[in-house]
Amino acid sequence: MAKCVSSGTVDITVPLNFWAGKRRTSHEKGHKENVYEPATGRVLCHLEPCGAVDINQAVNAAKSAFGHWSKMSGMERMKIMIEAAHIIESRREEIAEMEVVNNGKSITEARLDVDSGRLCIEYYAGLASTLAGQHVQLPGGSFAYTRREPLGVCVGIGAWNYPFQIASWKSAPALACGNSMVFKPSPVTPVTAVLLAEIYAQAGAPDGLFNVVQGSQETGSLLCHHPDVAKVSFTGSVPTGKKIMEMASRGVKPVTLELGGKSPLLIFQDSDLENAVRGALMANFLSQGQVCSNGTRVFVQRDILSEFVEEVVKRTQSIEIGDPLLETTRMGALVSKPHLEKVLSFVEQAKKEGASVLCGGEPFVPSDPKLKGGYYMTPCVLGDCTDEMTCVKEEIFGPVMSVLSFETEEEVLHRANNTTLGLAAGVFTRDVRRAHRVVEHLKAGSCFINNYNITPVEVPFGGFKMSGIGRENGQVTIEHYSQLKTVFVEMGDVDSLF
Repeated sequence: MAKCVSSGTVDITVPLNFWAGKRRTSHEKGHKENVYEPATGRVLCHLEPCGAVDINQAVNAAKSAFGHWSKMSGMERMKIMIEAAHIIESRREEIAEMEVVNNGKSITEARLDVDSGRLCIEYYAGLASTLAGQHVQLPGGSFAYTRREPLGVCVGIGAWNYPFQIASWKSAPALACGNSMVFKPSPVTPVTAVLLAEIYAQAGAPDGLFNVVQGSQETGSLLCHHPDVAKVSFTGSVPTGKKIMEMASRGVKPVTLELGGKSPLLIFQDSDLENAVRGALMANFLSQGQVCSNGTRVFVQRDILSEFVEEVVKRTQSIEIGDPLLETTRMGALVSKPHLEKVLSFVEQAKKEGASVLCGGEPFVPSDPKLKGGYYMTPCVLGDCTDEMTCVKEEIFGPVMSVLSFETEEEVLHRANNTTLGLAAGVFTRDVRRAHRVVEHLKAGSCFINNYNITPVEVPFGGFKMSGIGRENGQVTIEHYSQLKTVFVEMGDVDSLF
């Protein structure tokens, strides 16, 4: 059996598909896709895409598990989910290392991603036993009540920037509500989702409760169209989200869509400058800038523009780039060579349109010989940006910060909201009244005051406008993975008109 390339203590055996309680080889005999290690550019392993036969088997396994899982009490489901969280905690370093090897982000960030996935499972485990309906007293002793019931087999489709975390964020509320799930990771980062599947199984989940199928667009289409799939939750680009919404609509299936962003970060002249600089760096350079909620349009009030830019450039130039498995590294490799080239092309386009490259924006070759083939670049700060520039209007999804100046609150609010996207937004100011006033007018689903890119699992995350539908995390997400049944109980005789 083929194996992924070993890295440290991690040695992941393919196949990477998992359903009905164990790893499975795809029935498709076609082309196997290479999966790369971003830090080195070497082939990590080979992906076996799933076809119709595989999807049927995975969905049938999920359907079978649903029958058992949905009849368990919330407390019973909670115990299994808590056990899964404990296993994740015990394997934290192993999972984080594999995330680094397959994604390219720093080990420091990968550990936090694993923690976020674990915390999400713990949070929804706690909610599993609280799911309840409502009792309504009616005239004559009659009454009605509501039941919150699971949907059935849910599909999760993940993105490559947070592979393990997204698999956890999607599966935890689904399972807590009594659903089962078939999850398709990004073909670029297929490895860690199958670890989660094995962990759920080890924790005592019924075979088929959480399944992993690998593949690209065709595999996703088969899942969306499958008649036994009750819901689709997707994280990724706006164009793909539209296609998934269209496919799901043919079966009138509910969707959760967490899509792209081009989020504004507003920094007023009364801000604590040190915190504003830290916030801007967090808003742009986490995971090599490959974060959908990033505040890449940094609007700075003119009176503090030069001071802010000087400090941001200095901090950006000092970011340690290199081997993502080293503790000192703060920026690893971008996820793929084509993506690196795309991000660098945005920097070139910005220069052509009149932006100034204040630092970075160039390919980077680490000194370690084994990293020569990796997908690295220097983090970039662009100055002299205007609202019409491509770098300001389009999602780059890389370590590129665009700095713009503004004069008044009214002006910057109009400019900040002048986008079809609305995933996130942030404001830095010492004026508490201004902070809440500005946030009220920002057209974005996730807003930050005097911080950025903080995503505690207890609060909902999601966007306005073309940035998506529905929410991840928080109590409200229970409503997206369940359905409400109303029951009327007559305690007297039928009062008939006939």
